[in-house]
Parts: sequence; structure tokens; C-alpha cells
Amino acid sequence: MTAVNATDASDVLSQYQLKQQNGGQGTSELGRNEFMELMLAQLKNQNPLEPQDNGEFISQLAQFSSLEEMQNLSGTVEDVVGQFRSTQALQASAMVGKTVLAPSQIGILGAEGEITGTIEVPASTGGLRLSIEGQNGERVRQIDLGASQAGVASFRWDGQDGNGNPLPPGPYRIVAEASYPDGPQQLGTMVSANVDSVSLGQGGSITLNLAGMGSIALSDVKQIN
Repeated sequence: MTAVNATDASDVLSQYQLKQQNGGQGTSELGRNEFMELMLAQLKNQNPLEPQDNGEFISQLAQFSSLEEMQNLSGTVEDVVGQFRSTQALQASAMVGKTVLAPSQIGILGAEGEITGTIEVPASTGGLRLSIEGQNGERVRQIDLGASQAGVASFRWDGQDGNGNPLPPGPYRIVAEASYPDGPQQLGTMVSANVDSVSLGQGGSITLNLAGMGSIALSDVKQIN
């Protein structure tokens, strides 16, 4: 074996780290073997008159041990993240076919013949009104919901116009207004929608694809039925 003087082998850990940073000559396991070979070479070829200090030798071993633990921990974390994402995907797929309550002003009138949802009322009002508009912006129905306390008020539209005639399936715009002393105020609405499919994005983000309403993030959903 080629002799290794004290200067060349004074920092075995640095040589090992350099090999790891450059990708080594194979796997990380090969890097560990090289480290031990360098360590043994250093011990065999050190200057007998100036042997390596025990404290320095122990320090190198401790640092190597720390590197090993960090590498093992990194692999464990990656395994946990992979399992977490797989679990998310399974949970998300179970939502297909369910109904969710999502923030939207568009409701889809389907085979069930109704649109349901909620209205976010910031302060008590003596007059809460719901207007249903068609695709061309024409008002097809107006529903007076009366007085409402601050909080969440539910609504239901039976899919009929003001004369009791059923309207065709499709998207309708839901506009909620409340009467206040300083004038009417348009309020936010949540509409029930069916989940057609689920997408799992990078970083584990989950997107719900709603029937006729586009996509929303799972975090935006307020209720799952």
C-alpha cells in the first residue's frame, strides 16, 4: 500500500466529505468503505514520533458518525414523505363522487333539480335576498330570505322561475345581497358541488375538479358531504 504521510492524511473526514460532495465513485456505501481505508492508512503511516492525538482521532470518528446518522435520517424522512403522499392520494381519491361546499357564485342545476348553498352574513340584516341569473345575465328568479343574524345562512333554489316553471340544467349565477342602513351589500356565497375527479400536484397539494365549476384547492373546501 502506498505510504500516506501525516500531512496528506491529517484530515480524513475532509477527504471523505469531498468524495461525497463529488458523488463518490459509486454509492454512499462505497464512500464509507473509502473512509475506513483512509483511516487505517493514516494510523499505519503516521509519524511514530508525532502520533495522532487520541482526542483528534475520536473527534474524527464522532464527526463521521454524525454524517452517517444524517444520511440515514435523510433517507428515513424521504420514506415518510413518500408514504404520506401515497396516503394523501388514497384519501383524495375517496372524495370522488362526494358533494362539497365551496366558495363560488356559480351553481350547477343538475338532475336533482336544485342548487343549495350558504351565504356569509357579516352583520345582522333585516332583508336578505337571493337572485338567480341565467347564462346571459338575465334574472330568472328572486328569493327573499327575510331577516338574518350574523353568521351563515342556508339557501335552496328549486330550479324554477318566478312562475313555477322548471328551468333547463346548466350553470346559474347566485347573487346574495343584504340590506343595511348605508345601502345594499353583496355577500359571499358557498355552493354545493359534485367532485368529478381529484388531482395530486407537486408537494402533495390536492386539487378538486368540480362538475361544471372548474378546479379548487382542497384547502378552500368548507364542508364535505
